[in-house]
Amino acid sequence: MIIRFERSDVNSKELVLIALLIAIAAVSRVPFAGIPSVQPTTFVIIVAAIVLGAERGFVIGAGAALVSNMFLGQGPWTPWQMVSWGLVGWTAGVLKDTFIMKNMSTRLLFGFVWGFLFGWIMNVWVVIGMENHSWSTFVSVYVASFYFDLAHALSNLFFLAAFSSRWVRVLARFKRKYGLVIASSSN
Repeated sequence: MIIRFERSDVNSKELVLIALLIAIAAVSRVPFAGIPSVQPTTFVIIVAAIVLGAERGFVIGAGAALVSNMFLGQGPWTPWQMVSWGLVGWTAGVLKDTFIMKNMSTRLLFGFVWGFLFGWIMNVWVVIGMENHSWSTFVSVYVASFYFDLAHALSNLFFLAAFSSRWVRVLARFKRKYGLVIASSSN
């Protein structure tokens, strides 16, 4: 996705918007760093992908993980976060014209489910890094992460319910006003 984006025709206005959304998503993690798994990053990625599409959603998600970890710490988990948040953006973009993203109830369900999926993908990294690759270790990691995954899912619900409709309208208006024609088969 990132290579495809790199090879696409992106004008300077669109690039500025994408960079701004990456920065907002990344910096929004910092004030919530003391509350594990509660942050508006996933929300920003979802609403950006609803307006800009799958490819841009993936780039914004992956970029948000990379940039936010410049503040919170880079490590071997960073690529996993990049893939996880990239997939959040990609799936939101793929589904942007469906009832799932157009209907608030199903949009909230989407965000809630991704709160858990994000954690489950990150758990793979944890299990791979352990010496004991038994079934009980695998189950223990997933059970131990339940609270954090639930916190992420509930924070996604809150931010999407409170702000997603307005953010989608604002970003769509910005896209129209500045003539950002997103020309890509995945968008």
